[in-house]
Amino acid sequence: MATENGVMMQYFHWYNPTDGNLWKQVAEKAEELAAKGVTSLWLPPAYKGTGGGYDVGYGVYDLFDLGEFDQKGSVRTKYGTKDEYIHAIKTAQKHGIQIYADVVFNHRLGADAEEEAEATPFDPNNRHAQIGEYQKVKVWTHFTFPGRLKEPFDKTTQYSSLQWHWWHFDAIDYNSYNQGQKAIYLLKGKEFDRNVDLEKGNFDYLMGCDLDMDHPEVQGELRYWGEWLMDTTGVDGFRFDAVKHVKAEFFQQWLEHLRHYAKRDLYAVGEYWSYEVEALHSFIEVTGGKVQLFDAPLHYNFHAASVSGNTYDLRQIFTNTLVKNQPTLAVTLVENHDSQPLQSLESVVEPWFKPLAYALILLRAEGYPCIFYADYYGAHYKDRGRDGNEYEIWLNSFQEILDQFLFARETYAYGDQYDYFDHPNTIGWTRLGNDKHPGGVAVVLTNGSDGFKWMEIGQPNKTYKDITGHITDTITTNDHGWAEFRCNAGSVSVWVLE
Repeated sequence: MATENGVMMQYFHWYNPTDGNLWKQVAEKAEELAAKGVTSLWLPPAYKGTGGGYDVGYGVYDLFDLGEFDQKGSVRTKYGTKDEYIHAIKTAQKHGIQIYADVVFNHRLGADAEEEAEATPFDPNNRHAQIGEYQKVKVWTHFTFPGRLKEPFDKTTQYSSLQWHWWHFDAIDYNSYNQGQKAIYLLKGKEFDRNVDLEKGNFDYLMGCDLDMDHPEVQGELRYWGEWLMDTTGVDGFRFDAVKHVKAEFFQQWLEHLRHYAKRDLYAVGEYWSYEVEALHSFIEVTGGKVQLFDAPLHYNFHAASVSGNTYDLRQIFTNTLVKNQPTLAVTLVENHDSQPLQSLESVVEPWFKPLAYALILLRAEGYPCIFYADYYGAHYKDRGRDGNEYEIWLNSFQEILDQFLFARETYAYGDQYDYFDHPNTIGWTRLGNDKHPGGVAVVLTNGSDGFKWMEIGQPNKTYKDITGHITDTITTNDHGWAEFRCNAGSVSVWVLE
């Protein structure tokens, strides 16, 4: 679980190089990141995707292939080999960093053979609307995993003998008998899951071959895979992908099974990417609060604030967010791989606002903050946008100021928190510190002109400096521990003991 003032880092972005070196980089950087205050790493999907060594990992083909078998055109994954993955995990753990594995249960892609089945087509934009008759279909649903065969011509595969067939899935979106029809085909005897997001009427189906979470063999195989993963890698927890597309109770049941098997606590956070905070609350209620969620509504507020400039009312930055209403279950973030430029959910937080946003997640008491790899290290890549044109993207590195925030979080951001959210353009707060971490911290930020806040920090007659270096003058508190803390226009300042 998250340690006091713990910090997660999403240690990848969509466009990491396909050179197979990410696991090596994790092992090389673990000691340095731990020293800076990073306490956990969320690593990308480690198993073979349908794109082999080029697949980011969300086009899942074989959960049991962690870069060990010659499948989909490569042995290694985009990030490296199985041995390198395990070495990276053990190295990070040795330095006190927990590792969270990215788990994609919803779908499978890249089947090895077609099968004939029967299905009913539904409107992709309204899963309640049938658009054709019950019919025969020919679908890519047979997964044989030939690369895992123990011997040539031996039908037994390593680690698991289960082959996926059409009856393990509830829906697909491609029918070889009618290639021109755009439809979601609900397979014979199946129904869309309940307790999923209500977008498109029912958002059970996302892509590929949608796993039927009610099928006993599916449930058994996924539980067994979890046991195998724990025995093989020893990870400390999980990031669940696309939880709004799977019946919510499945995750609670799977996680409880794994915790019982491992005989230890295992951390879990889900990606419920919706800006409707009530949908997140509903998932939390169904799962009994066993799975934290990324605060997508907070990310959207950051995006909106960054594009609105000084017309955005900063007093509302936490309005309709998970961290405001259920702070112990919120993983706060500024960006992720889906929101970065040229991705499907692109909703960029503009560079000028990123230091302000990171201050709001790293230096406050509420939430479990997550730093994004591309914000920390920067990134450069090319891809096609939604308009079909190719773009070259350069993302700035914010490592210097993030390191300052990490230091302030680890050293000073403890104790009671006093908020001063009383101006539309300038807000601030203080943490008073505690016996083990004295001095406290004062934070002021503005999306307008130079800002200032008269705030209490609980330290009489003490001198404070701006750790960011944005303001070089010092500030001294009065006999009651109050002072006027300042920041520059469109900026943030973090005040700690000189």
